[in-house]
Amino acid sequence: MNPIAEDILMHYGMPRRSGRYPWGSGDNPYQHSGDFLSRVESLKKQGLTEKQIADYISKDINRDFTTTQLRAYKAIAKNERRSLEVAKAKSLRADGKSLNEIAEIMGYKNDSSIRSLLNEKSEKRMNQAQVTADIIKKEIDKKGLIDVGEGVERELGISKEKLNQALEILSAEGYPVYGGGVPQATNPGRQTVLRVIGPPGTEHKDIYEYGDVHSLKDYISYDGGESFRKAFEYPASMDSKRLQIKYKEEGGIDKDGVMEIRPGVKDLDLGESHYAQVRIMVDGTHYLKGMAVYSDDLPDGIDVRFNTNKKQGTPMKEVLKEIKPDPDNPFGSLIKEHGGQSYYDDPNGKYTDPITGKKQSLSLINKRAEEGDWQSWDDKLPSQFLSKQSQKLIDRQLKLTIDDKVSEFEELKSLTNPTVKKNMLATFADDCESAAVHLKAASLPRQKYQVILPLTSIKETEIYAPNYQDGEKVALIRYPHGGTFEIPILTVNNKNTEGQKVMGKNPLDAVGISSKVAERLSGADFDGDTVMVIPTGKDVKISSRPTLRGMENGFDSKIYQYDEKSVDAEGKEHYYRNGREFKVMKNTQTEMGIISNLITDMTLRGATENELARAVKHSMVVIDAEKHKLDYKQSEKDNAIASLKKKYQGTYDDNGKYHEGASTLISRA
Repeated sequence: MNPIAEDILMHYGMPRRSGRYPWGSGDNPYQHSGDFLSRVESLKKQGLTEKQIADYISKDINRDFTTTQLRAYKAIAKNERRSLEVAKAKSLRADGKSLNEIAEIMGYKNDSSIRSLLNEKSEKRMNQAQVTADIIKKEIDKKGLIDVGEGVERELGISKEKLNQALEILSAEGYPVYGGGVPQATNPGRQTVLRVIGPPGTEHKDIYEYGDVHSLKDYISYDGGESFRKAFEYPASMDSKRLQIKYKEEGGIDKDGVMEIRPGVKDLDLGESHYAQVRIMVDGTHYLKGMAVYSDDLPDGIDVRFNTNKKQGTPMKEVLKEIKPDPDNPFGSLIKEHGGQSYYDDPNGKYTDPITGKKQSLSLINKRAEEGDWQSWDDKLPSQFLSKQSQKLIDRQLKLTIDDKVSEFEELKSLTNPTVKKNMLATFADDCESAAVHLKAASLPRQKYQVILPLTSIKETEIYAPNYQDGEKVALIRYPHGGTFEIPILTVNNKNTEGQKVMGKNPLDAVGISSKVAERLSGADFDGDTVMVIPTGKDVKISSRPTLRGMENGFDSKIYQYDEKSVDAEGKEHYYRNGREFKVMKNTQTEMGIISNLITDMTLRGATENELARAVKHSMVVIDAEKHKLDYKQSEKDNAIASLKKKYQGTYDDNGKYHEGASTLISRA
């Protein structure tokens, strides 16, 4: 047993008795001061603070005893006290005693307290720390050293207090918990704090064998620690007979990337959300990806309708994505840690509900994000947007940013603890350096990131946005964007019945727009793309201009999509367009950064509309090239991007050597 636990039990132990009622009939041992909890309560009544109580116990047992340990032991002791009371109440109930009789025997004023003791949910909550300890012990026995440091409680889905209680339980059973620090390679003088638990016999030096320290990522709790399930199960698959594809000519292009789901189908339930970004496996070989919403006009026998911009005649399997040969990540992108997968009651299911014991099956829905997840995104104004706005707006937002930093600095200077002050000033300096590099300014009033969903009944000049006032105007900005010609300003129409039906009257972080507006937003689609929404008005003037000449009727980047595909003997895919094989993009972020910087430099240096249109068209190809297998190199040639780079980014250094690349302060940020 852990030495601290031994000493605590020796000093403040809970003397047990044998027999059916271990504490006698009505005699409450916790009325006395012999046990740990009663002693702590006694010290608290004397006016001692939590820190003073911890110090008192530390001196009493001649060992270090922290306030964190005090809180954990108090919780454990309370649970043990309640466990004994629950056991006694159950035993008396089994003897045929009424609730009032049990209350009288156990010294309670009324039967409501007895009802609480006999409540199964209350009992499960009480056992959360022990259940968590059992899971950690199981992982230790299987893997050895386990990381239980900062953030692990979030991965498990429990509170930090519950994790600490579980660790104290395990510590008392001989599983040592050690702390330590590891120097950060990129931040000299700073350390990453470690906390590791291991099997009995583990020594402190063992935790620095980093390759031997494992995570608790295999398990997760959806109820705060009452029960645990596997964090990820290989996805269930839907029969393609339940799926309908709505092609471009049928109107699929107006909702490209949206899955319409029949409401009330147990294995396709979105839970509490009106919308979610999901993955659904089909026939065990392919999957759907996009935004899922409910729809009540699906044909009989069809539970999912997927909207696509692909032409009629395209085989279903070419509309879908092939699953990856990775059992831990078959979709090629991770799903949510909490709530990404769910279960439903099914007598024929292969899973068991750890609470009810009922048989369950895994839902077909695998969520990457759901309603509410987008509202927490960073709301700073990137330089890419601000540099294209009026000087007045730029000056105001930068002044607010500077004022915020000055205020923060003054507050830090007033700190009196030298160690804390030094650490926080160092962090502040790093933040300032980062801000100078990335050039982000203070946010505008009520600006928010929102995920976009399609509405076929809304006008091109309107937006369904219940987070904003009906009738007010808002600007939509998608990143990256080429210029103010890609910033539509729309009027909020929250009376749109289609929007209310699809998204609800109070969506947390979504807006509804027409497909034409999405086209203007750098060719956005509806598979999870987001926009920054900024209310405009008297104090906020957002610069916007009409669509560039030559792009009034939109631009379909899919004209560069492959028209033939083959797989060689080694399983490698080859893509062809117009009879010629082309190289598939593998570095979207890099290529997008290059073309975005070019458009920024062209805008700041006064490029013509025709030139900007060429660059913007190419950017729309680049942004979707990897996802949709587009021949971006041909687009680069067709739009003469090389000549634009030479004209707006070409420079010679002092040695006469020619260079191309970001040529303004903004594009270099």
